[in-house]
Amino acid sequence: MGHLTPRRAVAVFAAFAFTYLFAAVLRAVTATLSPVLTAEFSLQASDLGLLAGGYFLGFAAMQLPLGTWLDRHGPKKVILAFLAVAVLGCIAFSWAQGMSSLLMARILCGVGVSACLMAPLTGYRRWFAPQTQLRANSWMLMAGSLGMVASTLPVQWLLPVFGWRPLFWLVALGIVLAMAVLALAVPRWDEAQPGAAAPVDGGYREVWRHPYFRRMVPIGFFSYGGMIAIQALWAGPWMVQVEGRTPAQSAAGLFSINLSMLCAFWLWGLVNPSLARRGLHTDRLIAWGLPLSFVVLACIIGLGAQAGALWWAMFCVSSTFVSLAQPAVGMAFAPQWAGRALAGYNLVVFSGVFTMQWGIGLCIDAALWAGASVADAYRFAMAVFLALSVASYGWFLARPADGNRDNGAASRS
Repeated sequence: MGHLTPRRAVAVFAAFAFTYLFAAVLRAVTATLSPVLTAEFSLQASDLGLLAGGYFLGFAAMQLPLGTWLDRHGPKKVILAFLAVAVLGCIAFSWAQGMSSLLMARILCGVGVSACLMAPLTGYRRWFAPQTQLRANSWMLMAGSLGMVASTLPVQWLLPVFGWRPLFWLVALGIVLAMAVLALAVPRWDEAQPGAAAPVDGGYREVWRHPYFRRMVPIGFFSYGGMIAIQALWAGPWMVQVEGRTPAQSAAGLFSINLSMLCAFWLWGLVNPSLARRGLHTDRLIAWGLPLSFVVLACIIGLGAQAGALWWAMFCVSSTFVSLAQPAVGMAFAPQWAGRALAGYNLVVFSGVFTMQWGIGLCIDAALWAGASVADAYRFAMAVFLALSVASYGWFLARPADGNRDNGAASRS
């Protein structure tokens, strides 16, 4: 297993996965809290989309410097520094008194957890074999889904007991504990990698020019980013405002959606090495599987108020094919480029999340302003999202598949 012993590799993975769980809680908790925050701060749909997207704005803003720092300083130093910012963001959110302070704290939280997936994936690129990297990526996303499960019904149960503000104190304490675990378990960048190439100086030019990276950009922005926007926010308001569910029923629906995602990523982790051995690589799986999500989303738009948590769970699970793009992009570059390649692609994805979360809210408000019903406004917004996703898939099919190998263009630099 790369340059780590199996026992050390398991400990490293467990430490990173435990940390990523808290990042996912912060990402998704606004969906569960949306009724409370809307009532307390008189938020419109566009305000709610901007607030949820603020996390992704802070997250995306850090990706380019993050990639350079990861290649230069390694995952351990970088993630510990960033997590300290996340603790401050949680405290600031718990003290917020208005939309502006909520948004600033939310951005700070996004900045603080922006290394929670890229740091481990950069480390895995050097420490793990290629098939193990695919499995580790899927199981990291499984840990994230567990965090998103924790942000649904458990949060809904704790709200009447503690209120929403102390919940962020608990998350801050969890992040501090995760920092201690990381400090003990994760090796320094100069350990366990004899003969590793030194980091390559320079910026992102070779990353942006790489044909495989360019091929994956639109589906990462629209399909992957949009799926996260639905999972982390808009599925909840749909169930309340379109389907007519109570906040508690919406939280239960979100619980089932995120539990389905957890199971999907667990299965991906199990089968990815076997699929790779049989020649079923990322491009083929995306080409075959991603259209399923378009069919499901079209059904949701057609069903309207009849489409509930089960349909959104099917949409999110069928969209997980596109999650395979992230480790594939990393493996298209040499290890000394891994941090920048992965962070560059993460910037694409989370810029898409921010754009789609806010954009869906803007589409809903625009349709309401034009006189549409609430249900039709949501359906209109989802139709726009579907059209953009189908167009991005067309780009993916039209572009050549060159570069999806360990010896891509940047790896020769």
